[in-house]
Order: sequence, then structure tokens, then C-alpha cells
Amino acid sequence: MDFVSPVLDVAYRICNCVGDRADHLRRFPQNLKSLRTETEKLNNVYKDVKERVEREENLEKKKRMHVVGGWMERVEAMEKEVNELLDRCDEENQKKCFGTCCPRNCRASYKLAKMVREKMDAVAELQSEGSNFQEVAVPLPSPHVIERPLEEKPLVGLDSPFHEVWTLLQQDEQVGSIGIYGMGGVGKTTLLKKINNKFLQSSIKAFDIVIWVVVSRPTNLESVQETILDRLDIPDDRWKGRPEERKAEDIRRILITKKFVLLLDDIWEPLDLLRVGIPPLNDGNQSKIVFTTRSADVCRGMAARKSIKVECLEEKEALSLFQAKVGVDTLNSHPDIPKLAEMVAKECKGLPLALIVIARAMASAKTPEEWERNLQKLRMHPKDVAGTENDLFSVLAFSYDSLPDEATRSCFLYCSLFPEDYQIPSEHLIQLWIGEGFLDEYDNIQEARNQGGEIIQMLKCACLLEVGTTPFVRGEYLKMHDVIRDMALWLACEKGKKKNKFVVKDGVGLISAQEVENWKDAQRISLWNKTSIKELREHLRFPNTETVIGRMMAFKFPSGFFTNMFPSGFFTNRSVIRVLDLSNNETLKLLPAEIGNLATLQYLNLSNTNIICLPIELKNLKKLRFLILDWMFSLGPIPNQMVSSLSSLQFFSMKSLSSCLQMDEIILLEELDQLEHINDVSITLRNILSIQRLFESHKLRRSTTSIHLEGCRGVSQVQLLSPSCIKELILVRCDELEEVKIIQFEKQVVPSKFPNPQCCFNHLLSVEIHICNKLLNLNWLIHASKLQFLHIERCEIIEKVTEDERSEGSEIESGLSVFSRLIYLTLIGLPKLESIYGRALPFPSLRGIFVFGCPRLKKLPFDSSICMSKKLKKIIGQQEWWDGLEWEDQAVMHNLTPIFSTS
Repeated sequence: MDFVSPVLDVAYRICNCVGDRADHLRRFPQNLKSLRTETEKLNNVYKDVKERVEREENLEKKKRMHVVGGWMERVEAMEKEVNELLDRCDEENQKKCFGTCCPRNCRASYKLAKMVREKMDAVAELQSEGSNFQEVAVPLPSPHVIERPLEEKPLVGLDSPFHEVWTLLQQDEQVGSIGIYGMGGVGKTTLLKKINNKFLQSSIKAFDIVIWVVVSRPTNLESVQETILDRLDIPDDRWKGRPEERKAEDIRRILITKKFVLLLDDIWEPLDLLRVGIPPLNDGNQSKIVFTTRSADVCRGMAARKSIKVECLEEKEALSLFQAKVGVDTLNSHPDIPKLAEMVAKECKGLPLALIVIARAMASAKTPEEWERNLQKLRMHPKDVAGTENDLFSVLAFSYDSLPDEATRSCFLYCSLFPEDYQIPSEHLIQLWIGEGFLDEYDNIQEARNQGGEIIQMLKCACLLEVGTTPFVRGEYLKMHDVIRDMALWLACEKGKKKNKFVVKDGVGLISAQEVENWKDAQRISLWNKTSIKELREHLRFPNTETVIGRMMAFKFPSGFFTNMFPSGFFTNRSVIRVLDLSNNETLKLLPAEIGNLATLQYLNLSNTNIICLPIELKNLKKLRFLILDWMFSLGPIPNQMVSSLSSLQFFSMKSLSSCLQMDEIILLEELDQLEHINDVSITLRNILSIQRLFESHKLRRSTTSIHLEGCRGVSQVQLLSPSCIKELILVRCDELEEVKIIQFEKQVVPSKFPNPQCCFNHLLSVEIHICNKLLNLNWLIHASKLQFLHIERCEIIEKVTEDERSEGSEIESGLSVFSRLIYLTLIGLPKLESIYGRALPFPSLRGIFVFGCPRLKKLPFDSSICMSKKLKKIIGQQEWWDGLEWEDQAVMHNLTPIFSTS
């Protein structure tokens, strides 16, 4: 029986094998059908996955995952294999025995049946894998710089600041942070985009990554962090919902390993970069930060190593930008339009945003008449031009909104009361602000002045005010860009809703009484330059008017004759006028007695008028703080007790009255001395007794800031008190004046030649000397350490302005700065002048020199340090004088020659 078991085992195995193969062959048709079905399902899954991949690659700029890409390749290979297998199966089915279902070649059919079964399992596995993909693509690694969209046309007017910034980025390792500032709409963001896109050039690979962040307002530090984290490809799940400190750590950990450029656009307040996570810039990583802002203060707050101001376009550049935006078709639609386009472009004063907005509005204007109408609108009512409110004024108004308080905003809007391109004296502007009550929190006028100066600085830093250009004139002058002024008037009139809230008319000629009636609700009225109005009707009142400024204007009776009296309609018992400025009206000779009704008046300026007498009713102005009566050559005696009745008066100015004026100066000084609150006096005096009375009064000595001595006969010596509060000293036609002496409080007289260093004039800013023919020198000016303006004219025997104190063995400390604050020096008609100073001085603040009629002046007190100064802009004189100058250093001459001119 031993042989039976092996035989049975073999037989069993043969039966199993035959049965298995028979089962494959039996299920072959069904499996073949199932393979077709499952392959079709797999193909549908493949299509779905492929569509997801392509969508995320094309639209979301992602990259397919490697596992997905491998699966798709295996599916494509499987599809090919299955199709080949199906083709073979179809061929085999054609080879069955005639009239039966049995295959001719069982072995071959079995192999195919087995392969079909295996492919079914493989197809099912691929199908399951494809159906379970949660993600098919991942974000691409960020490029080192992402392009920012810019206009296709060439950028206008940005070449100079661009090259300056780019040079600093590429070559200057000492400058890590760069601030770009300028007024709204001037092109700062465009410049920053141009810098960003420059890094796209393949040849520029100096930095690992360039990061762009729009900061805007209000500053959101978390948003800034998230923009940077996203740019650094840190997955959201690692920082979403985490505290600020953890986000900062993540940013710092990555950036400290990279050489980066961080571009921050539109910063409104200093941003704490350490809190954001930006590592400190140093020579080791050589990374850079560039930011844009409207405020120079932000540049300082961000500790920018270099601040670059973007200026408005020059006229030619502005016209080029305007023409490009208007389009050739419109410009060529009529021969007159190019000239009109030039006139419209000029109204935008080089501000790119204004040029673009106005150009868009004009692009469809194809007739000269349309251009002329819009030009008139732009000049008279700019808000009515399409796009100016929403696209221009609203953008610029962000600078106004960012001002720190209501007082500063009121001061800014007030500047719009001056005409276009007007040079505003900053000292005069602050006086008006104080008169309006904007600075009422300060009881002391000097404290209010200081605050006014800070506000001016703030407005300049915010690019809402600009420095004016008035060379050789004392004091700072300001100006307002025309478009900023238009925006300010729009805001002052409640965004155009109350168009007559601020009424400003400049050189418009005669205004009808009917139009004036529309001003009855005006808050401020400002009339300038030959603007005249008809005599107001008796019943017309201005109950809400707080400000009346009428400069160089006139008034007409209904009959057509001009009147020399200001209309009384403004002066009623119910008037709330706080500021009345009628200066520079030469036709104005009388004031109505009703002016005494202005119980709220705080500021009155009658300078440069031909008023012949002041009404006694002025004494009723108990709240008046400023009374300015300068250059009133027709004015008669001031009524007694009028000045002393002005119980709130703080500022009094009466400069250069007519020399024939019969006025008792001592009485006037005594009345001023009686005023409790007086603390700023500017006055003209003509005799020695008046000068003595002034300095005998402690109050007047402390309060007097400007002294104008004119025609002081018999005065051979002027004694000035030291220390002194005088800011301005003018000496005119003091024919017998030989010297100036200084008196200290203890009454010790100190000669003018090199006075004791304790004798100082720390407040003295301006000195003018005219026709003082016995005056030899001004040595006492050595101790006017803050002197800014010096004007000497027609003094016949002056040989030296001041001497070198060291050459005379003086005890003055050598470290004392001489003329270190001097801004302008004017020397006219000084036939014997040989020297300004005995040795060379640095003159770090000097901007201009005017020399005329000084034939013996052969040397200027300059050395090579003047060549380093960027402030000296102008030297004016006669060509013969310039050619005859002697120079110890020829390099100084070569450097100064380009700024010399004869006019």
C-alpha cells in the first residue's frame, strides 16, 4: 500500500491544477467584461485627478505632488497594458473550436485568463489609490522676487530717485534702511514697484529674497507679519492663530539666514521692525529695507540712514505724462487742443496723480470748447472736474486724516485762505492761528508761537506745506501746492457740500452784491488782489463769519464810485469775527465806527493802508490780542487811552510810521506799559528820550522784540541791553550814530569792540542798517549767535563788518560760533568796506550773498569747507567785483563760480 499514497497525492494535485485552470477558463468571459468596466472607472478617476492637477497648476500656480505624478504615469502605463491584453483576448476568442465554446489552445487561453484576473486587481488598486488623494498639488517655492504690475509706458520723472536708491542698494553697505517720502500722488509707490521689478533681471542676484508688504493705515502689525510669513513659504498651520511673539520668532529664524530686501509701501507711522520679527540690519547680512511714506517724520522714526524726497515733475515731464494719458487721437482732433492741453497740465503743478486723473477726464474731449470749459472748471471749481473728488482729493485727504489733532487740522485748512502760489510768512501765519483761537491752550504768546512752529514743521514733514523761496528776505516763507490747496478747500467746505463755507477770491474783479449775499453763512472770507465788491445792502449780515481777510481790494457804491471805507455790514452787534486783516489796501482810508461792535475780535491788521485816523471806538475791543499798524504812512495821532484800553492786548506792532507824524512816542510807550498781558512789541522810535523810556521799563524791555530806530538826530551812541529779547534791529538814517554799546543789567557799559562773552543776543535774528554814515563796524554782532539775516546798506565809512576777535587779544572763547546761523548777507553801497571778517569761517547755514557797490571788498571769508556746503545756492554781485576777488584757494573759486550771477 506504500505506493498508493504518492499516487493519490499526485492525482489530487493534478485534479486541483486542472480545476483551478478550469475555473480561470470558466470565469474568463466575466472577468474580461469586469476588466473593461474597472478600466473605464479608473480612466474616469484619472481624468478627475488630471483636471484637479491642471487647475491647480495653471490657476493657483502650484506644483503636482510626486506621488500624484507617479500614480498618473502608472495609470497611463496600465491603460496601455490593459488595451494590449484586451486585444489579445479578442484574438483568442476568435480561435474557438468550430461550433463550440472551447478554446483551441487551452494553455494560451488559461494564461490570458490569469493575466486578466491579475490586471483586474491592479486596476482596482490604482482606482482606490486615485480616489483617496486629498491633495494633488502643493504651492510652488516662491521666486526670489515677485513682479509688481506697472504701466507699460515709460515712467516719467523717476529716473533720478530710482538711480539714487538703486545705487544705495547695490553699492553702499553702510546704508541699510532707505526712506522714500513725498506728498500723496507724487509717485512713491510707482518708484518702489520699479525698484522691486529691477530685481527680476537675471543678472541681479545679490539678494536671496525680495519681500513686498503694503502697510497702509491703520498699521496692522499682524497683517504685516502674515504677509511676510506667506512670502517665506511657511505653511499656514504653523502660524495661523499663534501670538505675535511666536510669529516674530518664525520670521526672525528664517530671515537671519538670508540676505533679504524688505520693501514696505505706504507707512503712516513708525513701524517696530523688531516686533515684526525683522532682524537688525548689519554689515554681516547686508540686507536692506526700503519704505515709502508721506511724512519725513516717519523716516526719522524708522531711523532711515538715507531719506530721499520724491518731488513733483518738472513742467516738461508733467506735459509728457499728461499727453500720454490723454492720447494721440484726442490731441490731434483739433489744432488748438495741444496748447490747451499744455495749459491744463500746468494747473496740476507737476503732481502725477492729478495729471493722470485730469487726463482721464479730458481723454474724451475732442473739441476746443470742451477743453476751455474744463480748464475754467479746473481753475474756479476743481471738484467739478470728473474724477477729482473720488480719485484725487479722497486719496490726498488721507494725509489730512492722519494729522494728530483737530487744532493741527484747522491750522492746515486755514492755509487754503491764501491765493495760489502765495508765499506765506510763517510768522504772520502763526499770528493768525493764535488770533483764530487754534492755540488757545497756551496763555503765553511765546508758547503759542512755539507750538505754531511745531505745527508748521509737522505739516512740512507730512508734505502738506512746502518751504517757500524768498531769498534775502527775513523769516521763513511757506507755500501750498495748488492741488493740496484745492483739496484743503474741498475739505473745508465739507467735501463740497457747503461751497461757501470758505470763500476765497483772488483777482476776480468786481463781485456783485447778489453774489456776496450768498456768503451770509460763510465761516471765513478771503479776498485778494484787485477783487472788489459793491457796497453791501444795509440789511445784509454775516452772523457766522469768524474770519475776514481783505488784501488789495476795493469797494463800490451802487452808483459806481469806489469808496475808501470798509463796508459796515460786517460790523454788527451779533458779529462773531475773530480775525480782521485789511492790510495792503492802499485805497482804504477810513474805518467805520461800527468796528467797535466786534466784541469777539482778537486780531486786527491794518498795515500798508492809507487810513488817516483810528476810530476811538476801537477801545471797545476788549478781547483784541493782536494790533498791527505797520507802514501806515497816512495815519494821524492815535487817540489817547485807546491802546491802554485794550485790556487783552498781547501783540502790538507799529513799524516805520511817517516821519512827519505828530505822535508822542513816550505816551504810546507808557500806554503799552500799562497793559497787563503785553508780551510782544515791535515799534519805531525817533528820539533818544523814547529809547531811554523803552529800556527803563522792565515790562517793555522784556516784551520788545523788534526795534526800528529811524532818523534819530543827535544820537551818537545806541546802548543795547544784554541779555536782550530783541529779534530784529533796524537802524535807518541815524546820521550821527558812531557806535553801539552794550549795557548789562548792572548798568555797566561795555564798549562795542569785543564785549564780554556774557553779553549776548541769543534772540537776535535780523539786523538791518541803512544810511548810518558815521558807523565804523558792528563788532558786537559776534555775540549774536543766532543771527540769520544781516543787511548793511549805504554806510560810507564802514571798513569791516566785524573784526577777528583773536587778533586783538580778546578774552572771548575761541570756540564761540561766529555767523554760524547766518542765512543771507546783503552788502550794498559800502565804498570803504574791505573785510567781512578777519579770517575764514565755515558759514554752515549760509544760502546767499548779495554784494553791490563794494569796490574795496577783495576777499570773501571762505575756506575749503564752504565747498562742502550744499546750502549756499547764490552769490549775486557785479561781474567786475567778482573778477577782481582774491582767492587763497583757487578750488574755492572754481566751486563757487557756478552759483555766481549778476542778478
